[in-house]
Amino acid sequence: MHEKYVKALARLIRKLESYSQQVDEDLVRRAFSFSYDAHKEQLRKSGELYFEHPLKVAKILTELKMDYVTIVAALLHDVAEDTGVTIQEVEETFGKEVASLVDGVTKISGLKFESTEERQAHNFRKMLISMVNDMRVILIKFADRLHNMRTIEFLPEKKRVRIALETRDVYAPLAHRLGIGKIKWELEDLAFKVLEPDEYNALKQKISVRREERERDVNKLTKFIEKELNKAGIEAEVTGRPKHLYSIYQKMQRRGVAFDEIYDLLAIRVIVKKVEDCYFALGIVHNLFLPIHERFKDYIATPKSNMYQSLHTTIFGSEGKMYEIQIRTEEMHRTAEEGIAAHFRYKEGKFVDDDLDRYLVSLRQILDEAKDPTEFMENLKIDLFHEEVFVFTPKGDLLKLPLGATPVDFAFAVHTDIGVHCIGAKVNGKIVPLNHQLNSGDTIEIITSANQRPNQDWIKFVKTAKARSRIKRWFKNSLFEQSLKLGEEIITKQFKRYNIKPEENVLEDIAQSYGFSNTEHLFASIGRGDTPFQGVIKKIAPEKMESLKEESIFKKFIQRARGESKGVRVQGIENLLINFAKCCQPVPGDRIIGFITRGRGVVVHRCDCKNIVQLIEDPDKKIDVEWDVARDKQFLVQLKLLGEDRKHFLKDITESISSTDTNIVSVVMNVKDAIVQSNFIVEVKNLNHLIRVINKIRQVQGVISVERINGTGQST
Repeated sequence: MHEKYVKALARLIRKLESYSQQVDEDLVRRAFSFSYDAHKEQLRKSGELYFEHPLKVAKILTELKMDYVTIVAALLHDVAEDTGVTIQEVEETFGKEVASLVDGVTKISGLKFESTEERQAHNFRKMLISMVNDMRVILIKFADRLHNMRTIEFLPEKKRVRIALETRDVYAPLAHRLGIGKIKWELEDLAFKVLEPDEYNALKQKISVRREERERDVNKLTKFIEKELNKAGIEAEVTGRPKHLYSIYQKMQRRGVAFDEIYDLLAIRVIVKKVEDCYFALGIVHNLFLPIHERFKDYIATPKSNMYQSLHTTIFGSEGKMYEIQIRTEEMHRTAEEGIAAHFRYKEGKFVDDDLDRYLVSLRQILDEAKDPTEFMENLKIDLFHEEVFVFTPKGDLLKLPLGATPVDFAFAVHTDIGVHCIGAKVNGKIVPLNHQLNSGDTIEIITSANQRPNQDWIKFVKTAKARSRIKRWFKNSLFEQSLKLGEEIITKQFKRYNIKPEENVLEDIAQSYGFSNTEHLFASIGRGDTPFQGVIKKIAPEKMESLKEESIFKKFIQRARGESKGVRVQGIENLLINFAKCCQPVPGDRIIGFITRGRGVVVHRCDCKNIVQLIEDPDKKIDVEWDVARDKQFLVQLKLLGEDRKHFLKDITESISSTDTNIVSVVMNVKDAIVQSNFIVEVKNLNHLIRVINKIRQVQGVISVERINGTGQST
């Protein structure tokens, strides 16, 4: 290692030991050497050794007086992203705590903020918080971003603009929320320089014109105030500082005024020992100078949401010039400069809130209760936004969803039509199930199909109210449409059967007698199975119903089984009101019969189903049905297979099934006494397709038998 870095390591350790009594010097040394070796072959765009970056990041964090674990993680924060080192190696070498911090920074570094919309920036900031389990990850990222902004001039323009935009809209406001003023101000000025170079340079030039004169006036004023406070018995440090360029620019934009109309370009800071001295000093300042009352703020009694406390007043000084004066204690000043980092050394705790502002207020209260300043904050764990995840569309837009949200929730959040036609999803480029739980930072791509419709199982796993309500609404609307169509078909078939041609007003009267407002709702009720069609026939032509009573139940069943009458068309499994019985799993080509079930429409059975005997006892439920199926429809069938156990037996079976262009839905296989017993569920188009599958399986070596079984596991 070059002597330059040997000295840098010594300075880093001395700095740590200057403010902390708990420093693992060996761990710091090992991290320093590890990072140096990992990055030694890499150069930055500026031409300097890449190791300069983690070293400078660690130095920035020592200025915030962060603990040695954070410094170690800062030295290592890029090894997992930019070298061949893994997080597991970091954990094995430096422990779980350091690895967790490095992993958190690595994940955040992979995020890219593209949108300039304010709401998107706000969500992005919240997402950063939600992704980490330890606030120190954010602090390391702040230091990382600050050093990158200090050296941003070496990057291509397009990349400079993107990083500066992200800094201005995401990182600077987040630093403000966390009260870290010294980082927030510098980030803003550096981003301002990149994004608005002309305005930045013009403003900088205007400020420098009379800079010496202003500084001379401020020095004179600060000495006078400090002398008067000391005379009154108040120990105080009074300093002046220039306002930051971006804050001046924002003030000009906000007020709609020119630079010459901005008077308070310098702020005077009064640092005292005790809270009561703040108000005493305020009284003395107001006695010495004329205050502008509408510009007085008491942030001690009512702190800002980011823990900031101070008294602000603006006074007229000599020659009518205005000056802003800030009065605060030393502790308040540390909080104003370092925010949450200032308290890292004082209190250990876990904070739970889903609102950042309320969280920070409660955090300030918790920290104020700390009695022992030596109580070290080893793990400042956070649980902010614990009920939310923040995910991206393929275009980079950011969406907020509840914890546990799935691709279906995401699809409906983008647009109802996308949700309705969602057939699959990719998360970070990989196909995932629709019930996959999303994580913050995921990028989701929804795959749609015009033929896809919502599945009732979706309601079981979606988390958003929008997705749930849209799915239910779709089923409600679709159910009515399908039940109306099915009801009309049922009643039309029955009218033909009984040779009935009722007048429209007759059907309207019957509908009203059942309590429906019109015939459509009557037909829909018949389609759902809620209103028996026989009752409607009986009201129209009771004499025809009587004439058919003599016909035996068995005879009518045989007629239907033989296909002597045409029935309701059965078109496939997507119809909500035509369900295929699980007990016998009919497929096109099977002889079938339907039974109207209350609320479910028509349930279709095979005519040789063992459950038919019980079902035909209620003749009012039977309905003629016939196949009318498109070629692309698929039906589930269960097969039972016995075979001799051997190597590659399952492979040969699945290949034989696949050779018939058949999808295998599930396989359950057991081996006992060298005999394979297995159940397959496959998708077939019709009976001929099923026969081809069975014949193909029988050709496999070692197959003893293969049979179609019903839903109860019995062979048919």
